[in-house]
Amino acid sequence: MQIPVRPRRAIAPGSSPGRARAVPDLTYRARKILYALVTEYVATGEPVGSRTLSKRYGLNLSAATIRNELTDLEDAGCVAQPHTSAGRVPTELGFRVFIDALAQMRDVSDRDRAAVLARMKQLRPGVDDVVREAARMLASLSGAAAVVSRRADREAIAHLRFMPLGERRLLVVIVWQSGAVQNRVIEIAEALHNDELERLHNYLRELAGAGDEGGRSLAELRTALAEAVAKERDAYDGLRRRAKEIVEAALATPSAGEDALVIEGQGALFDRREFSDPEKIRRFLRTFEERERLLGLLDRTIAAGGVQVLVGSEAELDAADDVGVISSTYRANGVPTGSLGVIGPSRLDYAKLMPLVGFTAQVVSDVLDGHSLDEAEDEDVE
Repeated sequence: MQIPVRPRRAIAPGSSPGRARAVPDLTYRARKILYALVTEYVATGEPVGSRTLSKRYGLNLSAATIRNELTDLEDAGCVAQPHTSAGRVPTELGFRVFIDALAQMRDVSDRDRAAVLARMKQLRPGVDDVVREAARMLASLSGAAAVVSRRADREAIAHLRFMPLGERRLLVVIVWQSGAVQNRVIEIAEALHNDELERLHNYLRELAGAGDEGGRSLAELRTALAEAVAKERDAYDGLRRRAKEIVEAALATPSAGEDALVIEGQGALFDRREFSDPEKIRRFLRTFEERERLLGLLDRTIAAGGVQVLVGSEAELDAADDVGVISSTYRANGVPTGSLGVIGPSRLDYAKLMPLVGFTAQVVSDVLDGHSLDEAEDEDVE
């Protein structure tokens, strides 16, 4: 399996995201030592010494030679030494070199693949919240927090209903193809009688294709109504105009039933070694409160496509500098609808999580599109 990963220029330690530093031209031996150091640091969370690398990674190099290479890697900005007598840890730049080397990734593990398929086969689009369940599963498999952006207005409508709350107030209940439910209370210009409301409901449901495979999104419904109002002049003209008013109001009204950002698994994240420091927990909690920034970060994945990885200041999250984010776009009816991924400290297991996130996003897309997952057990995900 090959999941496309768009290479990014690396960020030099201590620099701002706007001043990117090019990945250094490292020798094969230097890269081999760097990859071993990152792997060991991801596993232990401790600074890595030359003797550890020599003993555990079959480098066939003396500890003195490895020390010399580590000095060169430090000069190149790929590793740092927290204390004079300590080993080295990877910097943002070192992580970026390692991550870019994973662009041709190994396949998702058989165990993770089976777990994803088994859980997703149990879900029913339009009934179960497919995307939230995928986030919970990712958090469980990764040991990190899972984050999901859901731009529901782009997603196909499965069910649509209107209920009067007063003379000029309506409750719009929308069930999306993913199973997410949204309730939006809107104000309308004139009161509607029950028979008018029923006619509007039937007309909009038919125009949206609600309940049918390939139904319209709320935004597409607005466009179709605008075209119908502009082109057709008949007995239904007044009905179309009222329908257009309702849809415009629904689009302009925030959802009361579902957030655009879903975060799952914070508890498992804080069990990691890094979070023995209470201040780091506080910083990550502040990161989760930066909801608009997180949404913007995940929306960048939608624009870029493929699996995206951000390390440290690349993520542009004010509250946390020691952070790693892996995300991928999912689709509904062929339309990019949102992103899902994991967030944690920079010491994430990228070799495991990059293919896992990409595979999960593809399986979510297949479920939302109504495709059978049986074939996925025997085929690679492109």
